[in-house]
Amino acid sequence: MQYRALLRFASVALLASLLSASAPASFDPGAPGPRITVFKDPNCGCCKSWVDHLRKHGFDVIARDTSDVAGVKRTGRVPEPLHSCHTAFVNGYVIEGHVPAADIQRLLLEKPKIAGIAVPGMPAGSPGMEMGGRVDRYDVIAFNRDGTTRVYARH
Repeated sequence: MQYRALLRFASVALLASLLSASAPASFDPGAPGPRITVFKDPNCGCCKSWVDHLRKHGFDVIARDTSDVAGVKRTGRVPEPLHSCHTAFVNGYVIEGHVPAADIQRLLLEKPKIAGIAVPGMPAGSPGMEMGGRVDRYDVIAFNRDGTTRVYARH
């Protein structure tokens, strides 16, 4: 049964990636924003807040609730040390965790040869993790399919 579930999520992730790839990378306020598909736990409030953050910044968000977010991460080949609470796909890239919309927009404009970007854990003050005035310093990490990483942005 696990094999079928993994195969189903692999198919969903591939479809999300293909659908996202057709969206324009334009950030003109009058143009439709990039389509991003977010896989999240249906009971996670911070995931919903991150989705709202993306929408406020012009993204066309498709939010998919799943009880197997870990399976989506495996399908997207997100390195385990970079895991957070939700995984998204946009224009062929994997977005893991509470990545600011501006960093995703930069990624889509620059189009680096990487698999994706991630904010490991759930740092206070990152989009969707607002905690009043508390803001922890955190890095957005670029990652490749072979597991290599580098700092993409600092906040």
